[in-house]
Formats: sequence, structure tokens, C-alpha cells
Amino acid sequence: MKRRLLDRLLLPARVNAVRQLAPRMRHITLTGAELAGLTWQPGQHVRLQVGAAPGAVDWLVGTLRTYTVWDYDGENLELIVYQHGDDEGPGADWARTARPGDELRLMKPEGSFVTAPGAYHLFAGEETAQVAYGPMLRALPATARAFGCLEVDTPDERLDLDSDGGPQKNWDLRWTFRQGRPAASATTLVDAVRALDLPAEPGVAYLAGEARTIQLIRRHLTEDRGWPRRAIRTKPFWTPGRKGLD
Repeated sequence: MKRRLLDRLLLPARVNAVRQLAPRMRHITLTGAELAGLTWQPGQHVRLQVGAAPGAVDWLVGTLRTYTVWDYDGENLELIVYQHGDDEGPGADWARTARPGDELRLMKPEGSFVTAPGAYHLFAGEETAQVAYGPMLRALPATARAFGCLEVDTPDERLDLDSDGGPQKNWDLRWTFRQGRPAASATTLVDAVRALDLPAEPGVAYLAGEARTIQLIRRHLTEDRGWPRRAIRTKPFWTPGRKGLD
């Protein structure tokens, strides 16, 4: 593994396991002595050193890519990497070729896209949002009320958002399927949120995934339902022509 000037700011780790969850999703588990005892909140992400970078940037730190943490047990850190079909960049190359035993470096978990106290919780987003929403939902108290609209292209791209088998009696999670339609500016997802029978008072909303769709859903919540902007947390991951917006 190539040495770089700012490597001291990153943690060494290695790939422990890789498996294909869905046609465009890879589950990658990282391990290593330096990953023990990290502080992590569900919804946070890590930045991985995935390859070389142009010019002096490579000498400093290389190319970093951001991935939401799917789970962390105090020693092993799990990622689920969504592979955009037209993405041929260093992040896609790393995710596609990662094998057990590969060495890499990463930054500690960070980010403010985490759950907040509220009367209830609303989650909306597409494929890329699932990886954040799974751990956020699992971390909610058993009595918490949650609503959700998740859109994926086909049913086999759904993730198990309650993989710990916890109670779901206070959850109303709905799925829609694009069947080949574009994920950007997805009016079908906006319509699904519009159709939710939400309580009259605002809760806390978490909107992640494609940037234009996030804007449309936020506009619906603020203009049609009267939600204050401070009750809406957003995390744009990508938009056509751009990825890694965070």
C-alpha cells in the first residue's frame, strides 16, 4: 500500500469479506486493530482512500470516496456500496475489485445526518438512501413511530431495513418501483410521500439520495404540509453527472 503524507490522519484497515447483495450492491466488511472502539452514530459515513489522485493530491492523500456505514460492532465496519451503472471512477473500481485481504485507509466515522428527537420520523429516498436509513431505523427506540417511502428500480434492490428483527408495529414503510424510469427528479417518490397519512403536527424528516428529488420532497413538506425547514434533514448523494456530493 502506497505511503502518502497525510496517511497519519487515516486508519489502516483491510477488507475482511465481500458479497453481492443485489445486482448493483456489494456488502464489504472492513476490519483491523485500529477500527476497534470507534465512535459511530447510525447515519454517519466514512471516507476511504480508494486509489491514486492527479498530481500533488496523490502525494498528499490520494483519492477519497465517501460511504455510509451500514453497521459497526465495535471491531468490524460494514459498508454497502451502490454501483451506478455509468460510474467508471476510482470509487467504482475499488468497490468492484475489492477482495478479502486488500489493505486500505479510512477516516473515522463522521457526519450530522443522524436521527433527532421528534414526534415521529419520516424517511424518503431511493437506492442510495437505504444504506443510511437501515441503521437509523434500527437505532430508533422500540416505541418510536416512523413513516417511510423508499423507491428502487426493481424489488430485488431492496435492502432489509430491519435486519435485527426488531419490532415494526410503529413503522409504515412503503416501497415503489421505477421499472427503468430515471431516479432523478422522481415524481413517483414525491407522490408516494404526498400520499402518506401523516399526523397533523410535523415530525423530523430525513431526505437522502438524488439531489433534485430531495428538493421536490422538501418543497412538498414545507409548502403543502407546512413543515418548518429546521425539521427536515437532507443528504444529497448524487445528481445526474455528479456523484459524491457530500
